[in-house]
Amino acid sequence: MKKRLARMIIVAIALGLGLGLWAAVPSLSALGLIVRVAKHDGVLARLARIAAKPVEREPVRTIPTRHGPMEAQLYRPPGPTRRTTILVPGIHMDGVREERLVGLAYELAATGLRVLTVGPTDLMHYRLSPSSTDQLEDAIAWAAAQPELSPDGRVDIMAFSFSGGLAVVAAGRESVRHHVAAVLSFGGQGNLASVLRYLCEGASAPIPPDAAQLATGGDHIHIPKPHDYGAVVALLNLAPRMVPAEQVASFQEAVTTFLRASSIDRLDQAAALLVFAQARRMGQALSEPSRTLMGYVSDRDVARLGRAISPMLPTVELPAALSPARSPLPTAPVFLLHGADDSVVPATEMLDLARLLRGKTEVRALASELITHAETTKATALTEMGRLAGFWRDLLRR
Repeated sequence: MKKRLARMIIVAIALGLGLGLWAAVPSLSALGLIVRVAKHDGVLARLARIAAKPVEREPVRTIPTRHGPMEAQLYRPPGPTRRTTILVPGIHMDGVREERLVGLAYELAATGLRVLTVGPTDLMHYRLSPSSTDQLEDAIAWAAAQPELSPDGRVDIMAFSFSGGLAVVAAGRESVRHHVAAVLSFGGQGNLASVLRYLCEGASAPIPPDAAQLATGGDHIHIPKPHDYGAVVALLNLAPRMVPAEQVASFQEAVTTFLRASSIDRLDQAAALLVFAQARRMGQALSEPSRTLMGYVSDRDVARLGRAISPMLPTVELPAALSPARSPLPTAPVFLLHGADDSVVPATEMLDLARLLRGKTEVRALASELITHAETTKATALTEMGRLAGFWRDLLRR
């Protein structure tokens, strides 16, 4: 499969060169970025590395926000750059140290972008809260006020998973909307309430008949069974409504331990198994109903977990700051990228957000079969690679 992908991209590079050097350079840069992020081996990777610039990674620091200091890290390519790109992880305990975020920051900087990664505090604790949106707004304001980072007083912001929706909300706020040059939401939500219904009930908004007009590749979208990770995050955030007050702290500790194991699992499965076992033991020591709910979590029984959470959803008033559909929209161009079969935030969220943005600002939306939820992994057809490269080309050259 990798050999096939290599041949397809080499053909695409050749076609790009055939169109002329001026037109090909942005496309080649985007193709190189995709190849390096996907960590392909062999000749293809060596070709992609040729154009990569050296990157200086500064130590982790903090920047001020209204909710306290927030971790940040700067990645610098050599020479001058037009502006800084703020890069935001999804819900992950490692924040700016998350391995995939670090890798992408390096590769974006290697294309010539100055990249500032930021880690909203609550997202590192698997919490969805308005304070994360506030911190992104404050990060935009802080970076735009630094002449070294923002010579023209504007920044780009790219965010992943649930952070994608928060970034769209933050970029639409009056205090910073004129300081945002472009927004990328990669796998983000349009309306958090509809995502929670999907995670708990397995049903999303129907795929509209004009999906292909709303997003390139929109006709390839399908809705898979929800991933248990998203449902467990929902459970953690709804815990005060799910268990008695005296059980909330110990229950949330057990659920958080499971989520930590899920975060570790991608890099070290043996270590993750130990933490999963710890989470199960913690659950077995709980009182009811926490014990039963934690059993669903440890068994990855997303159906029973969803049925347990679902009755609570109508009683929850979600803050508008967590949903672009309920907030002022950005005036800057918005780029929406989504895996066509995303099982955490369904790709119908991208379609709904694209429809909402149409006529209000420039919007570019792509549903790709090359990616899963906020992660580049699969190789399918040359057409898909061309679409993904074209999307990143248009974003990178803004």
